[in-house]
Amino acid sequence: MFLTITTTGTPERPATDLGYLLHKHPDKSQAFSTSYGTAHVLYPEADAQRCTAALLLEVDAVALVRRGRGKGRGGAPDAALAQYVNDRPYAASSLLAVALSAVFSSAMRGVCSAKPELPAQARPLRVEVPALPARGGPDLVRRLFEPLGWTVTADPVALDTEFPAWGDSRYVRLVLESETLTVAEALRHLYVLLPVLDDAKHYWVASDEVDKLMRAGGAWLYDHPEVKLITSRFLSRRWSLTRQAMERLELVRLAETDDSEVEDIDNAVEAEEETEEKPTPLAVQRRDAIIAALKASGAARVLDLGCGQGQLVQALLKDPRFTEIVGVDVSMRALTIASRRLKLDRMGERQASRVQLLQGSLAYTDTRLKGYDAAVLSEVIEHLDLPRLPALEYTVFGSARPRTVLVTTPNVEYNVRWESLPAGHVRHGDHRFEWTREEFRTWAAAVAERHGYGVEFVPVGPDDPEVGPPTQMAVFELSTATTRTTNEKEAKAA
Repeated sequence: MFLTITTTGTPERPATDLGYLLHKHPDKSQAFSTSYGTAHVLYPEADAQRCTAALLLEVDAVALVRRGRGKGRGGAPDAALAQYVNDRPYAASSLLAVALSAVFSSAMRGVCSAKPELPAQARPLRVEVPALPARGGPDLVRRLFEPLGWTVTADPVALDTEFPAWGDSRYVRLVLESETLTVAEALRHLYVLLPVLDDAKHYWVASDEVDKLMRAGGAWLYDHPEVKLITSRFLSRRWSLTRQAMERLELVRLAETDDSEVEDIDNAVEAEEETEEKPTPLAVQRRDAIIAALKASGAARVLDLGCGQGQLVQALLKDPRFTEIVGVDVSMRALTIASRRLKLDRMGERQASRVQLLQGSLAYTDTRLKGYDAAVLSEVIEHLDLPRLPALEYTVFGSARPRTVLVTTPNVEYNVRWESLPAGHVRHGDHRFEWTREEFRTWAAAVAERHGYGVEFVPVGPDDPEVGPPTQMAVFELSTATTRTTNEKEAKAA
């Protein structure tokens, strides 16, 4: 991983002033230890007319794998073997940006105690990066750097020069040239935009990353044409951090407009003490929505199908209107935990008569499930392979046939709002699928039609105007005509 910064000079302003600005002597080759390898600073050329400083980062591949495990998107953005075979040792990325910050920290801040006048002086600069991942291509590279005063050359790197028909890779050879920027500005541009172009940070992005972005980009980012893209990618698309950064950048813009300090703008309204309530967990919102739907249906005898560790059963027991509650699960271990949660061994006789825990599979019809007012399938269907859904459908809607059936399942469209969920991943390792709102509605409507139910859909959790709620719930109600026909058949059979 390699980057060079070159400047030219005159006898009055020698190019070797670059050594003062970078706090690295041109006559020395220096090495600095980083978390992922060793950064070397050397000067291939250094005289009054021309001076070039080079940063060479030797990445320790073993350290990259060990430290990258379980942290955000990991060290490499590509497929399953990418932690062992990837471009991180060779292509500019957040690894190089971190090395720039560590090795040239004083230069980035514009500090030079030996010659205090130098940091504020613009000088001819040429920056070269031989291999830069550019997710968005050369056009995006130009859109990012040109508004900052750079002349940009971004030549695509061929996949293989021996086979030109294969086309270009996602890498470019980058050359930036400017006569109007300072070294500090150049370093801050690189620190922010190299990871933005790579779009795959090697470390977990936390709230302190907003402070880093503001320190490096606060002076120029707020009026950049691609401010939203830069902010989102720099913060690994974590929407809450992106929103926080955009709010702070808006303060910078207002302060610039009013020719005042950011602190003055931020304190224009007297601070009020606010007690911010913690958001209600989605699992609690889901249980509340289920209980509300059960109350609305008038159900008294309820099946919790796939009851797991008994959280819903426990909540239903607190309401005396539910006179009989049956939890069913295929896992004996889950039922044992549910029994402990409910303290069945110490429960009073009257309370114990209201609850049962049964082991059973929803893939098979079960006469024990007939005759109940309502059945709940909360976050159950997505744990089944798709070919097994028809069996579950018949068990619940065809055989048991409760008057009301509630089905909740994740809305896969909302997954982009989960900050900690890597792109393309489902919410739980055991989920066989996760449906969009349209897919869930299509399935539910077909089930309702086949078995004589009506169905309505209820959002659970914050209903995002773009991607919908995090959980989607279908409320099935057995139609009156179907109920009458069923009762007549049962009467004749008797």
